[in-house]
Amino acid sequence: METQSGPDHNPSLFPVIFAIIGLVWYVVLWSIGLLGCRTGRRRYRIRPRSPLATAPPDSVPGVSILRPLKGLDANLYENLESTFTQEYPNFEIMLSVADDQDQALPVARDLISKYPRVTARIIIGEEVVGVNPKVNNLVRSYREATHDILWVIDSGISVAPGTLARSVDLLESSTHARPPKKRVALVHHVPFVSAPEGFLGSRIEEAFLNTNHAKMYLAINTVSIESCVVGKSNLYRRSDLERVNGSLKPRAHTESDDDQDCPRGLAAFGKFLAEDNMIASALWHELDLRHDLSCDVAHNAIGIMRVRWIRVRKHMILAATIMEPFTENLLASSIAAASLRYLFGVPIWLFLVVHHAAWLWVDLDVYESLAGHPLPADRRWSFITAWCLRELLALPIWFLAMLSNEVIWRGKKYEVLRAGEVKGTSGDGNHRGLFTRWRQQDSRYQPLPNNHSDT
Repeated sequence: METQSGPDHNPSLFPVIFAIIGLVWYVVLWSIGLLGCRTGRRRYRIRPRSPLATAPPDSVPGVSILRPLKGLDANLYENLESTFTQEYPNFEIMLSVADDQDQALPVARDLISKYPRVTARIIIGEEVVGVNPKVNNLVRSYREATHDILWVIDSGISVAPGTLARSVDLLESSTHARPPKKRVALVHHVPFVSAPEGFLGSRIEEAFLNTNHAKMYLAINTVSIESCVVGKSNLYRRSDLERVNGSLKPRAHTESDDDQDCPRGLAAFGKFLAEDNMIASALWHELDLRHDLSCDVAHNAIGIMRVRWIRVRKHMILAATIMEPFTENLLASSIAAASLRYLFGVPIWLFLVVHHAAWLWVDLDVYESLAGHPLPADRRWSFITAWCLRELLALPIWFLAMLSNEVIWRGKKYEVLRAGEVKGTSGDGNHRGLFTRWRQQDSRYQPLPNNHSDT
């Protein structure tokens, strides 16, 4: 008698196939994580001084440092001062505010008088080229900057004294490479954040950005198959930016069509909320140039921004955003545990214990690489608690972000449109949800004991 193999046997293949796919995906995730960990160890644990730091001023490229200001960010004085103390012989600082009543002005004036030998000036007045207030604030400084190399650095960021010299080294390195390599168009710095004491939301964000996010960010930029830039602190050339328009079409395809009539340069990115990411993508895709990571970090005192970023990103790279939950620790480990249990009978509890211990160890190793020291003993348990909460909240935060297109930035509401463009909406952004209350608490200015005021 013949046996019917199709209906009886084929269904049993599907669990095996899914289990194998789950294990392969798990191995891929670990490979990415370990690559990020390795990159952190090799790039950030030793930060040599650049020879440009002590070179004659006329022998190095000039740099214009553009810092957009809006109100009193946490540690604003110290953040801005870190650019005045750069160990680089040829730079200017341009501090821009939208109006002459901005609370950041006394801090800016105090620093300019404290460092009279540093070429620095304040630009008051925005030029509206789009809905992005940061771009509007920067347009005049961008146009009036003396030098071609621009360092755009947010007011919430502080950097080490050698950051500029090491970054210019990277930006110029490809021009002298033998054999010639694709030119570096943008140098960026991985964010490393600190959270205010007592704010749980920021502690959770800190645990994420300094571990899992940094690990993935380093790995993606090491592989360099696509642009991946967080724009807290970026160096690029104005002459390059003047050649792109944000279409992400190779320039050879746009020189004779309607895109020629589109604005170019910084003004072209005023319609995007994530203008930093779009600028990096434009340099990558339109000019076929590459990015590089400095061995420095961008120190940032933070609030809550995870939901906002997912809502912007889903309109820019939808497929990657949809796949994001499968890269999260809990879901990926659950899939792997079920796969190993089905294929090899490995106890789920045993696998999960080993997995989470190893995952945490790698994350803490990444933290140590970026910080330059291990996690302080007096913060260890509070940090690990925040790390655990972040892992538990990862999927709820993702679902919350995917259910809406509205974001709140600097107290204003925006609706995210196609390709990351935004439009302003009515309301002042004072929605009193749980995550928003955390964000608003964390953005309150907390001056350090050594506070400065205008005189």
